[in-house]
Amino acid sequence: MSSELNNKNIMSDKSTEFLYNYLNNASPTGFESSGQQIWLDYLKPYIDDYLVDTYGTAVGIINPDQPYKVVIEAHSDEISWFVNYISEDGYIYVIRNGGSDALIAPSMRVNLHTKKGTVKGVFGWPAIHVRDLAKEAAPKVADLTIDVGASSKKEVEEMGIHVGTVATFSDGLFEMNNRYYVGRALDNRMGGFMIAEVARRLKENNVQLPFTLYIVNAVQEEIGLRGAEMIVRRLKPDLAICTDVTHDTQSPMYKKKEQGDMKCGGGPVLCYGPAVQNNVLDMLIGVAEDKKIPFQRQAVSRSTGTDTDAFAYATEGVASALISLPLKYMHTTVETVHKDDVQNVINLMYEVLVQLKGNEDFRYIK
Repeated sequence: MSSELNNKNIMSDKSTEFLYNYLNNASPTGFESSGQQIWLDYLKPYIDDYLVDTYGTAVGIINPDQPYKVVIEAHSDEISWFVNYISEDGYIYVIRNGGSDALIAPSMRVNLHTKKGTVKGVFGWPAIHVRDLAKEAAPKVADLTIDVGASSKKEVEEMGIHVGTVATFSDGLFEMNNRYYVGRALDNRMGGFMIAEVARRLKENNVQLPFTLYIVNAVQEEIGLRGAEMIVRRLKPDLAICTDVTHDTQSPMYKKKEQGDMKCGGGPVLCYGPAVQNNVLDMLIGVAEDKKIPFQRQAVSRSTGTDTDAFAYATEGVASALISLPLKYMHTTVETVHKDDVQNVINLMYEVLVQLKGNEDFRYIK
């Protein structure tokens, strides 16, 4: 069934509600369970079974126990901060949990996630009036402090905050100019949304797959692809199609000669690199061309930097490919993606799955 016929299936009211609930929920690396529960609750009507591993990776299963196994995958975690030290006068110092950017932190609002509930705070910063602008330097992580309105370490601790408490930026999802989704953690919970929508479309279009499909929402990508490493050893799939974000390089200060030429609104980005199995990539390109789904190309050196690498290399070798969603302002609170690209990633994944026979052999030499 063509993508054009199924565009009406892309975003229902329930889909939109799920997107906002899922994106606005905090899901820091290592503490993804609340987001995984939201994701699973949405997915359950469209799958036959599911599993959750020890560290929290969630997997929806369609048509279980078939000899041929296919994965579509995203990661669920977001960058965040760990409380590392609390001063006697109640200021909180942090370290990174994942690739958090110290440059954007000053003046940001944060939520600290405690067993007593969420505590609101701010990353403070000295006023411009008292800084020596001639010696101004980019903030370092060691310079950052969170203020929760406490006057002492004891008061901070009474709020339920301690070393190891996780803090996330509080910014939520909104739509810009009717074209873009903007917010924190679109890297890569937008991927989790897209793979869930693929499952919904398969169910609502009564597609009977001739293989087992695993819809994988992996944890701990932001600190080294760890969730994917664990789950691929358990699932042992024959084919993995991963999705993550990549850089829109049209914005100011990007260098296209170094970082490539990708654009929000230009379609999914198909990646060339050693971890990407070329026969799988050719299949994706063929489907995109046949179904008239726009796409872009990106080349990477050595690794993709995504869970694709873990699926490709963590076992005896899984035929893997990467479909990326172009995104502006990665690892900020205003990550931005084009609505058309979201739909077209869903379209491409769906169309690839429905044309698979369940006996593909992607080896280069047979």
